[in-house]
Amino acid sequence: MDPELEAFIPLFPRANLTDPAADRKSFAELAAAVPPPDTAGMDIEDRTVPADPDVPVRIYRPHQARGGAVVWLHGGGFVMGDVDTEHPWATRIADSSGVVVVSVGYRLAPEHPFPAALDDAYAVLTWTAEHAAELGIDPERIAVGGHSAGGGLAAAVALRARDQQGPPIRFQLLNQPGLDDRQETWSARNFTDTPWMNRDKITAAWRHYLGSQPATPYAAPARATDLSGLPPAYVATAELCPNRDENIDYAQRLLQAGVSVELHQWPGTFHGSQAILSAEVSQRQIAELAAVLRRALAE
Repeated sequence: MDPELEAFIPLFPRANLTDPAADRKSFAELAAAVPPPDTAGMDIEDRTVPADPDVPVRIYRPHQARGGAVVWLHGGGFVMGDVDTEHPWATRIADSSGVVVVSVGYRLAPEHPFPAALDDAYAVLTWTAEHAAELGIDPERIAVGGHSAGGGLAAAVALRARDQQGPPIRFQLLNQPGLDDRQETWSARNFTDTPWMNRDKITAAWRHYLGSQPATPYAAPARATDLSGLPPAYVATAELCPNRDENIDYAQRLLQAGVSVELHQWPGTFHGSQAILSAEVSQRQIAELAAVLRRALAE
């Protein structure tokens, strides 16, 4: 493990998703402890997207925005997180990329199991495309992206938009995404004691998210048999992450289906370790996410 990251492991809370309310509180405290980002170069606005029910969003408009936008979906195992916990990352991505970030406060499991979060994310994608002129963006340059569970949701939104002839998506940015409830890969089976995210915690996340329903490709995108016609993708994996191998498999299957893919496997990292901003590798990860978006959404 990267020694800069290893020093922080004792400080991570041991959230195991058995008590969603307590885990959300710990997650919020962890996000609040992150150094506040510089927001001087952008306008930030909280809005509500009309849907059933309405979906809260936080919109980040860099003063130097060039017309691209990303519908951004936070992590948290489908159980934790909101626009406030994602604020440090959404701000940094908007600032470094020059892309308008629409951060989505989707409904959380287990109170709202699948497809609630996906419906919310898709509603925001549709709204963003329909309100492109108001938002100052190009409707042909909209991406979807996210961390962890949010990355899985982004992949699912891309599948649904393809299948339902929804708004065109230029790009999908999948950072350590949760894609496969079956947990049959080597990393999913063997990473039982890795920091922050391990096999048991992922099992609990999928149990909360799926509820009593069987997993479909829109819940677990790795189950999709046809990945052709999807937007180009950037897939990032962490070496010591249970999701690692399903992410690599998904990237390979996208390539085999004719989808252009950039795959980056970050050595010495664990799931979510990009949040440790003092570590050089974390700074590189955040910078790369922004650079990838800037390049993908360029005119």
